[in-house]
Amino acid sequence: MQYRTLGRTGVQVSSLALGAMNFGEIGRTTQDEATAIVDAALDAGINLIDTADMYSGGESEEMVGKAIAGRRDDIVLATKAGMPMGEERNHRGSSRRWLVTELDNSLRRLGVDHVDLYQIHRWDPSTSDEETLSALTDLQRAGKIRYFGSSTFPAYRIVQAQWAAREHHLSRYVTEQPSYSILQRGIETDVLPVTEQYGLGVLVWSPLASGWLSGAIREGRETTTSRSTFMPERFDTAIPHNRARLDAVEQLAKVADEAGLTMIQLALGFVTAHPAVTSALIGPRTLDHLHAQLAAADTVLSADVLDAIDAIVAPGTDLAAHEKYDTPPALLDSSLRRR
Repeated sequence: MQYRTLGRTGVQVSSLALGAMNFGEIGRTTQDEATAIVDAALDAGINLIDTADMYSGGESEEMVGKAIAGRRDDIVLATKAGMPMGEERNHRGSSRRWLVTELDNSLRRLGVDHVDLYQIHRWDPSTSDEETLSALTDLQRAGKIRYFGSSTFPAYRIVQAQWAAREHHLSRYVTEQPSYSILQRGIETDVLPVTEQYGLGVLVWSPLASGWLSGAIREGRETTTSRSTFMPERFDTAIPHNRARLDAVEQLAKVADEAGLTMIQLALGFVTAHPAVTSALIGPRTLDHLHAQLAAADTVLSADVLDAIDAIVAPGTDLAAHEKYDTPPALLDSSLRRR
């Protein structure tokens, strides 16, 4: 396992981190299975575990808490808040009112007195940066969080938040958690240059592109992945952008074969090769999935392999741009573009 410094914090984290989204109802992973996955991940050298309040309605946090009981101090523990937690309109977002309440809920579910990294799950356009940063700074000073970060923020919002922290003499985001894979390279255009400029640690999610790069999705083979069962439209190859993804996967499979690598090693080796990336979040549902992904822990791609990937999916290109989660609201809501 490789280790890298998380931004400018001085904290050393593994280049592969364990994402716990599949713990619970979402991935149908039981407590015993989750504990076994955590045990194996820690044994392999992973020291960063990432979850969120909304994963299976809090069940993921509860399962992580039980799995890490008795060894909290050896783990860099991260969670997130901001996505809806029920129908109540104020049980979401990044207001002081909600963050103070929901952090206590997360700490209770995790069974800990603090988290190392507290992340705003999505940018909340209805809340000012000053409101959010002041609340996070107070929670940090209270000892309930050590650091805080953003997740899936557009580049301009990352810049704006850094400016607001300086302007109002508040603590700043020290990490960003964007989606990044060979098939979704858009963040190379602006997000990663910004994180490098401000010295942010970068924890990338979906490095296997929702399973497209797992090796399970190939031409002529029925797609039966867990994700495809509840998001079939993302895997229907009759849709042009999905066809483009499958065509890219077939070409990438040849690159992997020639390099003596699995598709998973190619995919994870690609994202961790970028100098702006600190860790790649893997989200196994089973122990077999975990072991297949851990095989990429020491994968280093050669320049020839990276060049071959660039020739298949050009740098800065998203093959499914509509699936991005950091699109400015005005591009999605026509009323915001009109007086």
